[in-house]
Amino acid sequence: MPEQTNLIAPLTGNEVTAPEFVDTGEWINSEPFTMEEQRGKVVLVDFWTYTCINCIRTLPYLRSWHSKYADSGLVIVGVHTPEFEFEKLYDNVVDAVQGFDLRYPIVQDNEFGTWVAFKNRFWPAKYLIDKDGRIRYEHFGEGAYHETETVIRELLEENGADLEGISSETAPQPEYDTGARSGDPATSQTRELYAGYERNYGALSSGGQIPPYVLHPEYYMQIDSDVLYDDPGEYLNHFLYLNGLWRNEAERLVHARSTENYEDYVVLKFYATSVNAVMAPVDTESFDLVVTIDDRPLTPDEAGFDVMFDDTGNSFVRVDDDRMYSLVNNEAFGGHDLKLSSNSASFSIFAFTFGSFVGGEQES
Repeated sequence: MPEQTNLIAPLTGNEVTAPEFVDTGEWINSEPFTMEEQRGKVVLVDFWTYTCINCIRTLPYLRSWHSKYADSGLVIVGVHTPEFEFEKLYDNVVDAVQGFDLRYPIVQDNEFGTWVAFKNRFWPAKYLIDKDGRIRYEHFGEGAYHETETVIRELLEENGADLEGISSETAPQPEYDTGARSGDPATSQTRELYAGYERNYGALSSGGQIPPYVLHPEYYMQIDSDVLYDDPGEYLNHFLYLNGLWRNEAERLVHARSTENYEDYVVLKFYATSVNAVMAPVDTESFDLVVTIDDRPLTPDEAGFDVMFDDTGNSFVRVDDDRMYSLVNNEAFGGHDLKLSSNSASFSIFAFTFGSFVGGEQES
């Protein structure tokens, strides 16, 4: 989502007191605590979820701020509010926290209680709360990292912290490729694409403001059903196309049979530098997913962080966990056809996300 900022400084007397954590689940990296118990410290509340690429891109900055300022009175709390059902599982969140090397407190917000209490609407969203429990700064989306760190320092110094020996330098944020904002929907950055019928029917109910993501009429005839699809052969930016037998479920598409020759697939035309996909095995069985671009294997220079190569140079991803997978990572913005295929009936896909940074995506 586009970045938005609301800076409340200096004090006006109209600041809102931060609400308490509400209907929370398990805590990670910390025993449970309340907002009231953090009075006297500066608290950064970060709403995130572990498959959200926009959230993932902010994590290096959060790790840096925790390392630099925790001893000076900054408390970062990652409020993990899930987008998909599998993100509610405690073990999945623990694995993600460890994988991203997050050492600050994380609390599960599976019931969206804290999300609602803050009147939040975005992933990611950051709220800075001063020593008296007042919300002094808000930022929604990626970016504004230098500005956010500046406010962190101001609030800590307001609280009497001596930051003279702590660098105020913030790592530069990635540069956005101007081609992604061409103004022409046919060649602008591809929107986030959802595979499940809840999001697709939600798009249909928008009255035409948001077109659905799967561009097959038969997808919408019945839900939770196995349907045989035919690849139309020509693709438009911003849509998903199918070939073979697939089952539409609330949050995902599921490959509905085992095959032998990769005849069933998901395909899309995208404009971006990077492509990610949220995927999960249907059962506990992992599966290999063949990934091609423009009907050929990816090259090492194009491959995302999760792509591997077999002895003959074919590009594939091993899907063995419920998470986001990095598929494509180009240096230059452009348009390509991307095809994902597996012989396994364990293949399921939830969403695609895209990036358009100069030089490609940076590992988080």
